Amino acid sequence: MIDVSIQDGGTYLTLSGGGASNRFHAIWLRDNAWDSETRAPGNGQRLIALRDISPDVSISAAEVRSGALHVTFAPEQKTVEYALDWLFENSYDKEHDPERGWTSASIEHWDGALNSAVPSADFSAVQSNPSEKRAWLEQVARYGFGKLTGGPTEDQALMKVVDLFGYVRETNYGRHFEVRTEVNPTNLAFTGLGLQAHTDNPYRDPVPTVQVLYCLESSAAGGENMVVDGFRAALRLREENPAWFDVLSRYCAKFEYAGEDGVILRSRRPMIELTPDGELIAVRFNNRSAAAITDVPFDDMATYYAAYRRLGEIIDDPAMEVTFRLEPGECFIVDNTRVLHARKAYSGTGTRWLQGCYADKDSLLSTLASLQSELPEAAE
Repeated sequence: MIDVSIQDGGTYLTLSGGGASNRFHAIWLRDNAWDSETRAPGNGQRLIALRDISPDVSISAAEVRSGALHVTFAPEQKTVEYALDWLFENSYDKEHDPERGWTSASIEHWDGALNSAVPSADFSAVQSNPSEKRAWLEQVARYGFGKLTGGPTEDQALMKVVDLFGYVRETNYGRHFEVRTEVNPTNLAFTGLGLQAHTDNPYRDPVPTVQVLYCLESSAAGGENMVVDGFRAALRLREENPAWFDVLSRYCAKFEYAGEDGVILRSRRPMIELTPDGELIAVRFNNRSAAAITDVPFDDMATYYAAYRRLGEIIDDPAMEVTFRLEPGECFIVDNTRVLHARKAYSGTGTRWLQGCYADKDSLLSTLASLQSELPEAAE
């Protein structure tokens, strides 16, 4: 049984029941009305602006009946119906002082223990079966990366991967880029040396939020791909030394790329990025692209570098790694705002040919949300 009472002369109301209560302001309720005069029936976009709502709006009447809250607003004398489930789902009457570095419940942090359960799916199944696609995208959203196996071994097959969830983000590197490596090469440009785990293109603003790497040839020994959960690394730093976490999230680093004529890319963002209420939303770590750090005060610079060094040590810790080998026709995608990727070194003889491209997470999450809406019985 849900009861409603009007408080403070109609400034807000309280819904009570089941040992809990939720308060809602009149202005919030009126702004979030879903009637056809306030919202477009087709897409839910607002048809009015806040200026169209009286600054003196108040609640003149409210009652709960048939599983819904009915509210009458003054001075309009307009009555609006709200689903109780929607109100409780969107309630803001709660504690708003979370720990710095909190993440959504839909995100799962991980370390090397995930080696035994790498998120993976079959390309053909994901391409042809919406339930398989939904399940795979749910894993990518939860863990920040995922593999696909059994794909075609043809030039630009990675475009078919992006077509599963979104659109290619073209950059100065083009719609895609080549990653060709030869062991014992005649040209050092095709080196088989390993790469430290990093996020890509931190010098871009906004940074590409999804990266796809697709294997077309792999005859060399070694060269395994490796991923590290940047969120887990940042939170491990916080557990060890909160002051170090704070300094890397409070001050901006600078990143720069000027490797070709006509292209100079620069950005200024923290290595550990938080929202104003402390949510951990991004990690940027790429020593090769780091510019001189100038936005840290003198008195904090030594602490900053100690924190920077320790974050790198955590990222390099083998216990943090998930490692897998890509064979021809296999690929993986990473959330480039969260998951760092790397490559082990090569030995012996052989070649390795991958193609890569960028996309954006908003399309991936949109595709996932749409599939969850269409297949609610299968969504977790």
